Amino acid sequence: MINTLKKLLPLVPSVSGREGGIREIITALMRPLVDDVSVDAMGNLICLKKGSAAAPRKVMLCAHMDEIGFIVNFIEENGYLRVAPIGGIHYAAAAFSEVVFENGARGVLVPEADVPAKETPKAEKCYIDIGAASRKEAERRVRIGDCCALVPHLTKLTANRITGRPFDDRIGCAVMLEIAQRLTAPADDIYYVFSVQEEVGCRGAKPAAFAIAPDLALIYDVTGTGDEQGSKPMAVKLGEGVAVKIKDSSVICDRTLVDELLDAAKEKRIPAQCEILTYGGTDTSSVQMTGLGCRAGALSIPSRYIHSGVEMIDLRDAKAAVDLTLAYLGGAK
Repeated sequence: MINTLKKLLPLVPSVSGREGGIREIITALMRPLVDDVSVDAMGNLICLKKGSAAAPRKVMLCAHMDEIGFIVNFIEENGYLRVAPIGGIHYAAAAFSEVVFENGARGVLVPEADVPAKETPKAEKCYIDIGAASRKEAERRVRIGDCCALVPHLTKLTANRITGRPFDDRIGCAVMLEIAQRLTAPADDIYYVFSVQEEVGCRGAKPAAFAIAPDLALIYDVTGTGDEQGSKPMAVKLGEGVAVKIKDSSVICDRTLVDELLDAAKEKRIPAQCEILTYGGTDTSSVQMTGLGCRAGALSIPSRYIHSGVEMIDLRDAKAAVDLTLAYLGGAK
């Protein structure tokens, strides 16, 4: 799993709306594993593995491939860049971090000097310094509309726990790749959807689901935990297994599907926990409400410090997400 994840952390960022770089990587990895690969008008990557059943169901598995980042909206005379956020940026976590642009240019995100040390800086009080001495010099390296993100990285902390970024949601993409490698003879038609623009409103998954009209959908993303220092009470912990989503602020998952997943986990002795998230949302809501509606659920990877430069996950939880999907769908190698 860790080797798969490393392949999904290229230096070139793929912020929402600019997912071309990561899409090319995933396409190359998925093409040998499926029967058909296509990209829709939104930029979603849709990979189909045909099922063997006489009347196969259409099952959609989905993880988003975009990441949060920044877009240049103004270049000052002194060469500093003003940027707008793409997705939910925690500026206290992002401040004093190195960023990389799509063209390889580097810089640092810093708050203005007059921002009090104890205050969380606001977007308009932060800028990116690329080392340029003037607007003219800066414009030779970046343009209005260019995007950047914090530099990706992965550090192994223990045998199973790693930290880095952007695990949201490259770990979900890695889980789907592992599923595709092992689910070699499915009964159902399996549509692997690597969606775009999740971080700015779960936009990409909706047209993908509309085109597929799935009978069943499982979405893979990260979720918060209740074991961070000072965190809100939550029955999800790092290392305790895949989190079967019951609800978040945007969705109530299909109850029968939730029960089926939990029963499969119990039968196969796959570590699993119940997720009720009181904030946030994922592509699950968009897929569930597409067209005439869909039985939708989510298998979440517990993560500490989401949307920071040091997101933390336990690889055993990701493995449990793979194992539970295979146990539920069958046809695994």
